[in-house]
Amino acid sequence: MTTESPPGTDASDTALFPTMVLRGPLPEPRQRRRIPARLLITAWVVLLMAAVLSLVTVVTWRAVETKVGERVDRALSQEIGEFQEFAQAGTDPDSGAPFTDVPTLLNTYLAHQYPDDSEILFGWVGDAPGTAPGAGGAPAGSEDGRIRQGQEPPFDLSAEPDMVAEILGSPDARGRAQTPAGTVEWQRIHVVLPGEGTDGWFVIGYFTAEDREVVASTTGTVALVSAVGLLAAATAAWWVAGRVLAPVRLVRQAAAHITEEDLTRRIDVSGRDDIAALAEQFNSMLDRLEGAFTEQRRFVDDAGHELRTPITIVRGHLELMGDDPEERREVVRLVTDELDRMGRIVEDLLLLAKAQQPDFVRAVPVSLAELTSDIDANVRRLGDRDWQLESVAEGEGDLDAQRVAQAVVQLAANAVRHTEPGSVVRIGSALDRDHVLFWVADQGPGIPAEEHGRIFERFSRGGGSARGDRGAGLGLAIVRAIAEAHHGRVDLRSAPGAGSTFTLVIPHRKELV
Repeated sequence: MTTESPPGTDASDTALFPTMVLRGPLPEPRQRRRIPARLLITAWVVLLMAAVLSLVTVVTWRAVETKVGERVDRALSQEIGEFQEFAQAGTDPDSGAPFTDVPTLLNTYLAHQYPDDSEILFGWVGDAPGTAPGAGGAPAGSEDGRIRQGQEPPFDLSAEPDMVAEILGSPDARGRAQTPAGTVEWQRIHVVLPGEGTDGWFVIGYFTAEDREVVASTTGTVALVSAVGLLAAATAAWWVAGRVLAPVRLVRQAAAHITEEDLTRRIDVSGRDDIAALAEQFNSMLDRLEGAFTEQRRFVDDAGHELRTPITIVRGHLELMGDDPEERREVVRLVTDELDRMGRIVEDLLLLAKAQQPDFVRAVPVSLAELTSDIDANVRRLGDRDWQLESVAEGEGDLDAQRVAQAVVQLAANAVRHTEPGSVVRIGSALDRDHVLFWVADQGPGIPAEEHGRIFERFSRGGGSARGDRGAGLGLAIVRAIAEAHHGRVDLRSAPGAGSTFTLVIPHRKELV
């Protein structure tokens, strides 16, 4: 829409107020309509079953149709063959006299035949109906040249001149004709006796209506059974797909209800298939997420507490700082110490965050003797202690020398923090078949057994800490992170009054991911 000019302006002032088009909020993009997996599975099963059952129906129809055709061919060929054998014999089986004319031959043969209900046998003497008379003619006693014996067929096509003319006038010896009783397959043979002027025809017809009904009935039965089977398959596929995909539906519903504040929802898993495995993995993922969020919240709370303390100290000193130069120097010193402490906390926090990255540890073959010697030289500068190098490992190990040295130095610094000057602190390294070991042992106050697991957590301090200790409680957490990045661990042996021994255990020549 176009806005009106402000009150008190004329048309010439409207140029100062550009036209504004007011638009409402942009519509949300249309979501694509999703097709349920259950429906897709059922549809594919039904489609496949429909194709298979259609093929079965077509193959069945084709097989039955072929058998009907073979039966008709066999019936026609057999009757024609029997007539040929009879004509070649040339004698009457009753009297033994030879045949002298075609009508007698046809009459005698037909008198001894008993055709099936679907068959018709007849003979024709002379020219076909509707044609000009030839040299021969119909014999006495035959109606229009027709000779037929036996029971009544489904339709007497020999009594139909048009059909007889069609059969006898066809250029082929075999063919098909349509009658009121259905389709009839026919075959004819020309009959001629040597020295006799009259010729004739022997014709056999086979009505296929009854056989076609069998074909149609069989095909219809197969189609009906296929339809019922298809319906049953569709129902079964719908039910089975629903059962199989139930965990997936629960996964989707659970994912839709999961929030950062509520990660307690889980899926009931039943079965041993891939879908059940998916649900189990989803539950495991939720466990990891819940643990990660819990650890994150606790980490943020602890970090906030640890950083809030030096900030409060710095602020308090600055607010109370007077004009005395000596006092200012002392305040600056205290503030600098607190800022240094904050810097160390931040560096440790960044190191722990980096420990979750794949490139935190870069393992290469390292000389264990040189690494142990370097560590021994570094720890001796940490404090006035009786440093003793107990053992030096020989050979090489696949590890990150800088990170391992950092972890052992951290353990040594922890020992210095909890022991008195001149106290014995022992360090060393060893190599066994499967692991590389680095240890630091002190004669400090020791750690109660109930605190062995807790002291490796972030911002945790042991109960035996020196009174003046102001560590952030991140050192042992860093040591554990370095050990776990090497797929190793940190072992602790300690008891109150018996000192402590921390051992860094790293797999030997194990590929790190």
